[in-house]
Amino acid sequence: MVIIFHKKFVKDSKNLTTSEKKKLMNRLEIFGQDEFNPILNNHVLKGKHKGYRSINISGDLRALYSKKGDIVTFVAIDSHSNLYG
Repeated sequence: MVIIFHKKFVKDSKNLTTSEKKKLMNRLEIFGQDEFNPILNNHVLKGKHKGYRSINISGDLRALYSKKGDIVTFVAIDSHSNLYG
């Protein structure tokens, strides 16, 4: 699997707290080993985010990604309410 980070994801991740950045790195490591590990709560999105999937980073923090073949592109990271509201 090849993981790519969209420029919006990179920009948004710079605004995370130190604790959130550590949690993100941990979750990405888990994702790289097993993208469907239960701790990630990996799920398909509907509506305006159709075609994307989401994983839980921490409490309210989510990361959205798309997958085509072996290429995973993380496109956004933000709170649940900001992403889906």
